[in-house]
Amino acid sequence: MDLTITTSLKGKRGLVVGIANKASIAAGCARAFVDAGASLAATYVNDKALPYVRPVADSLGCKLLLPCDVESPGQLEAAFQRIRTEWGQLDFLLHAIAFAPAEDLHGRVVDCSPAGFSLAMDVSCHSFLRMAHLAEPLMTNGGCLLTVTFYGSEKVVANYNLMGPVKAALESAVRYTAAELGPKGIRANAISPGAIRTRAGSGIAHFDEMLAAEAAAAPEHQLVDIEDVGALAAFLVSDGARRITGTIIPVDGGQHAMA
Repeated sequence: MDLTITTSLKGKRGLVVGIANKASIAAGCARAFVDAGASLAATYVNDKALPYVRPVADSLGCKLLLPCDVESPGQLEAAFQRIRTEWGQLDFLLHAIAFAPAEDLHGRVVDCSPAGFSLAMDVSCHSFLRMAHLAEPLMTNGGCLLTVTFYGSEKVVANYNLMGPVKAALESAVRYTAAELGPKGIRANAISPGAIRTRAGSGIAHFDEMLAAEAAAAPEHQLVDIEDVGALAAFLVSDGARRITGTIIPVDGGQHAMA
């Protein structure tokens, strides 16, 4: 088997949701998709974020740059309608967004507010299901849905707090999506990177301490970076991964294997 062919994304079209800046996980994945030959559409959450997202999108030659705040009624649907109008199809999707209000994220899980829990679940988990629903009719030749999780979903990680249960729900959503859309040739997987120094990660209390502890625990004593995540993402949306679905795949330097 020629691996250069099976991992090629030439001719494929994908949507990347979650680029925050050039150092974000979504940006690393987007670069890997383009390097493998894909054409991309990307989103930005609001006008404040646009100056950070546009340079990344422009450097990648993104065909479409669309506003998409999943909490703003109609924006997600409008983004997919634009893809339908411009492309008529979609081959893969990366969902790389998560949010929890600071007061709920920094407190105990048992103390989180109903509103904070609902918002975190809606933005971080239910939005993936909404995207899957909207992508399904565009993936007429099959496709791949990807999202990003963290091992704090299955183990208690200090200061990860509310996002632990939320990511656990996201991983379950991935498995059910894979089962339900599998007959149409649509796969669903989640990538579980180790801790990476991103703007999103900086919102977690004592994040620098988490990074140091993770590097110390990993067999190679090295942190992963966005390029490591991108390499896995590009493989998972390629035809070479056509039999991989419903999985949660770590890319953390082996940290998950350590007691």
